[in-house]
Formats: sequence, C-alpha cells, structure tokens
Amino acid sequence: MTAIEIARQLAAMGQPEGANKAYSLVLHQPQSAEEELEAALYILQNGGDYKVSYSALIDLYRRGCFQEDCLSILTQAFYEPNIKLQKTRYEKNCRELKRYPYLFRKDFPDFEDLPVLFYPFDDMGYLPFFPSEGRFGAYINFKKPVISRNFFKNLDNPILAKDVYSQYELEYLNDNVRKSENIGRENHVYLHYSNWWEFCAHLKVLSLRPLLKSEKLVFLMEDEEALYPIDFKERFGIDYSTYPVKPISIREVHRLIWHTQLSSHNGGDFFNEIFDMHPNLTVMPSMMMTNIAEITQGLKDSVIQAERIGLKNLAALTPEKGRILQDLCSIPNRTDKDFLVACFMSDARSVKGLDHAARIAPALFLQPHFPNQHYHLTVDPQGNTVCSSDTYAEIQNSPIFKNFKYVKTFTPMRRITTSHGAGMRFMHNNVEAYQRGEREDDKVPVVGNNLTDCLANRSFMSDPEDRLFMDSVLVRFEDAKLNPTATFTALAAFLDLPYTESMTYCSMYGERDPESMKGNDLGFSTAAVYRTYDEYATDAERAFIEYFMRDAYETYGYDFHYYDGRPVDEEQVERWIEGFTLAEHYIYGAWKENVLSTASIKMNDAEVTGELQEAVLEKAAEQYRDSLRENWRTAARTLLRGLRFVNKNGQPLRMMPKLELDPALLEQPLYH
Repeated sequence: MTAIEIARQLAAMGQPEGANKAYSLVLHQPQSAEEELEAALYILQNGGDYKVSYSALIDLYRRGCFQEDCLSILTQAFYEPNIKLQKTRYEKNCRELKRYPYLFRKDFPDFEDLPVLFYPFDDMGYLPFFPSEGRFGAYINFKKPVISRNFFKNLDNPILAKDVYSQYELEYLNDNVRKSENIGRENHVYLHYSNWWEFCAHLKVLSLRPLLKSEKLVFLMEDEEALYPIDFKERFGIDYSTYPVKPISIREVHRLIWHTQLSSHNGGDFFNEIFDMHPNLTVMPSMMMTNIAEITQGLKDSVIQAERIGLKNLAALTPEKGRILQDLCSIPNRTDKDFLVACFMSDARSVKGLDHAARIAPALFLQPHFPNQHYHLTVDPQGNTVCSSDTYAEIQNSPIFKNFKYVKTFTPMRRITTSHGAGMRFMHNNVEAYQRGEREDDKVPVVGNNLTDCLANRSFMSDPEDRLFMDSVLVRFEDAKLNPTATFTALAAFLDLPYTESMTYCSMYGERDPESMKGNDLGFSTAAVYRTYDEYATDAERAFIEYFMRDAYETYGYDFHYYDGRPVDEEQVERWIEGFTLAEHYIYGAWKENVLSTASIKMNDAEVTGELQEAVLEKAAEQYRDSLRENWRTAARTLLRGLRFVNKNGQPLRMMPKLELDPALLEQPLYH
C-alpha cells in the first residue's frame, strides 16, 4: 500500500494519530497536488502538527495550486484568530507615535487599509502576505537575535539606518547608542523608512512603546531623509553642547563579543592583540574561565565591604575603581554580568583605549580560555554522531553569558594539522621544562591525545537554535595574517564596530608587538602560517586528521596537503595508525617518564619492588600503549559511519559561516 492509501485507511478506522503520521509521510514524498491538499487538511483538522499543514498549504499556494482554497484555509486558521491582537497593537503604537515629538508624519491609515497582512506561523514569526500582489513573503522573526548590518561603521555623524523592521535591531540601536545628554552633542538614531504605508503595516507586529521613552529615535519618512541630521538647537531649542560628557556606566554596556577558543594554538592571542586599544571596546587578553569567576567574586567582596564601610570611604581606591564601585552599589538586582563589566571597566588596562565620548557604549570583548577543548563523540540510535563538550556546557550555563542581551560570536580557525602540530610542541615543551625543573607549579605535565581531540572537536559546528551561535562567524587565522586589511575590515563589519586605526597593529594594553607567550611570532609575521611542525606530527597523522575533518576543509577553503583523496576503510585506518610514530612517542613517552615511573605499586598493602615492580610497570606500559591505539581506532570507526553530527537533543549541527573577504582589499591570494 502507498502512504496515501495507508493514511486513508487509518483515517477511516478512526485512528487519527496513525493517520497524521501517514499523511505527514505523504507530504514528504512526490504526490499530486490534490493528495497534498488532502493531507494538509486532515493533519490540520485532526490534531497533527499544524506547521506541517501550514507549510504544505503555503507551498501549494506558491505553486499556483488551489490558491483560493489554500488562502481561505490559511486566513481562517491562522490570520483571523490574531486580527484583534494585531489591531490592538497597531492602535497602541499609533497613539504613542502621535504624541512622539520626533515623528513628523501623523496620517496613520486605517487598520483595514494596511498593505501587508502578517500570518503568524509560530510564537516567534510571521509570513507576510501582500494582497495587491497576491504573494506570500518569506518567514520573518522580528525578534531573531541577529544584527544584520554594520550600523556603527562610521561614528563621525549620528547613526542613520534605513528600513529597520527588526524588533531586536531597533532595541539594539536604542540600547547601545548613548544619549545626546551623555556625550555633549547631538546623537539621536535616525530611522529612515522608504515607504510610509509599509512602515505603518509593521506597527501591527512591533512594540515601539519601550523604545520611545528615552526619545533617542528620530523617524524620517520617505523624502524626510533630507532633514538628516537635524539641528536640535535651532529646531527644538536643545543645545546638547552645554552638557558635560558622562563616564560610561555599567548598565550602559549591553553587548558581548565572544572570542571563542575553538582549540588551543589557533592564533587567538593574535586576534586579541588586534582588538586591544579599540575605542569602542573594553578588552583584556584571554582569561581562564576559572579566573573569571575568581575576579568577579573578588569584586563582589569589595562591594560588600564598600557597603559596610560606606561609599564616602572609597577615596583610597583609584578614582575609576571608586566610581565603578559606587556605580555597582547603586544598581538594584546586580548580576554576574554587571560584576564582569565592572571588572573590565575598573581595570585601567582594559579601558586604556576607550573613548568615553563615543556615540556608542562599548562592547565587552571576552575570550574565556580552557586548558584544552575536549569533545565527546557518541552514536545515537539513528546512527548520527552526537557531539558534546563539558567546557562548552560551562559557557552555556554561565550566568554571565545569559545576562548579556546582545552577543556576537567569532571563532578563529587555523589549518587543523598545523594547530595539531603546534599543540604537540607546546605540550612537549612543558614536559621538558618540568624535567629541567623550570616549571613553577607541581602539576606533572603530560602530552595529551591530541589526535583524538582534533577529530572530536567539532566546535566550528553549532546548533542553529543556540542563542550564543545565532550571530556567529568563523575567521581563518591564515587570512588574518596574510590579508589583515580585508580580514579585519570584514570582521569589524560583522561585529558592528568601526574599523579603526587601532586594528592595523598588534598590541597588549597598548604595548606594540608584544610577545604574548614565549616563542610566539610577533605582530603580523606570517611565519606561523607556513610552519608545518614536521618534528611533532607524521604525514600519516596529518592525513588521518584531514580525512576525518574533510567537511571542515571543504567548507573553510583548505586544500588537502597529506590525504590523497582515496577511499578510506578500517584497513587504511590501521595503516595510518601504524604511522602514528611521533604521536605515540610524545604521548607514551611523557606518560611513562612522568607518571608511570613515579607510580607506587602495592600488593596486599605492601610496596612492590625489584623485578616484580619492573614487570608490573612494563605490563602497565604495554596496556597504556594498546589503549592509546584502540582510542584512535574507536574514534575512526565512529566517524567512518559518516560525518553527520547532532547535539544531545538530536538536532542537526551546521557549519558556522565563514567570514567572506572583499576581493578588492586582498593584499595576497587567498590561502589554501
């Protein structure tokens, strides 16, 4: 029996649950338009997933099939039940705007005459319908947390933005552009709309009242753009030049730029050095995640002390730290985000390049660091590979990240085999330093299983519904080194920052071309791009990485340098593992020298010595070596099933979009 026959039979038997499943299958297979309409109607009328029916009806309408019937069903089921809500919202917005001093046109159309109808699809968004054209537009989520353009590209003049219909972006502009009274000059946000009627139509789905309280926004309709910028002294009698510049307060900082640690040795320090001294950022170098908790707790303790001894006794502190503590003490319902902002704002190094008179409040630039990024790969019942990471879960659950309203995320990536070699060198150098007695801490260093870590680390893939990655981009380290002007112009635009002179050189707290870590290349040196670390990785190890990361190589524009393109099976994997001589040498050697050699062997509470001890240790070493090889085999077998990755909830992961560069700004050919 076909799916449609099964669906009809189940429907006739009074089994709507089974019939809904069968009719859903009908809509995912080639069918006639009549059968698609039948399936959509049944699901809609019998408690199935309404989105399946909605999508099918829209698809039929767009194909010109049963348009009158589809539009009637959609209107009755989805538009008409929401007319009252939309009309109420429209009338409220109109009342507010009629009283608003910086909207100069007041001839609002009647609700019934508006040129766009918004059909709700889900709790978040709509499909607009244009009656004059008989056309449905694309799905729109007006609250989608994405900043789609470079509003703050040029801060010489007040912000002028055209046709902004995103609720999220309107709130973003209102929250991040400072009040004219705070910077001593005219600084309103000018919103220009090219069509008055279309603007009015959107008043059905936007909430403007919270945005109008501060009177930052100026609405310009159609040819009113010629009024930009308005002389407020002449037109409204307000002379902002009489106001003194106010220092930036903690609660003015609403946006976070999260510089992620995809893996170690990916060039993160270089990116930190580029953003150091940016006039619209509070910046610090990468910070261990544990240290972030420590410094915020330290400031919490300072606030408790300040409140106990009284604010008047803060004179012993530096003026800036005293001001920030006073600001913190005045904030009700303080959050971890407030304390982190205060930590940055009270550190003279972090705000060394900050422009307190800028038109916009600064963003907080943060790279929380972990000793390593460990990911776990498991296989779900559907055969998909599940990626999970305790370190990322720590970020997701952090109250600091949850409390930032606006988050932009960027991830540097370096050629994965190069990053692997650099990581092996770093760990081996730590082992040698320990053996020479040069390490200050007592922790015994080892060389981690970097090969498996490389294969498991899919942090360049993200859940499209994860807020922290909804507005994200991946930046290649090689592009940043070889084509810095093109790369950082594009990255500044994505992050909604002006591309400033401070981004044309490397610094740390203002010091030019620092050695951020011993042995790091300075400034714009390209040596790290071409260094292959042959003494720390064999060709077999690197071919292994390239094959199992081939989707990343293809997406992000890296050519294979070691994998020859031939089909791979378990026999090929075994041949590769036989060639993992350097990985085994460094990992096994460090473990045997630093861990096993110092182990105490006991039997029946008595310490074992002599030949028996040697035999036990040799057996343990053999088992460790075997477990290492089996670990590589297990990772390979998991990924040989296919590169299909999902999160813990079974939702597919997507590749983070790559930062695209303007060809006209390239100084050298793109790296491959």
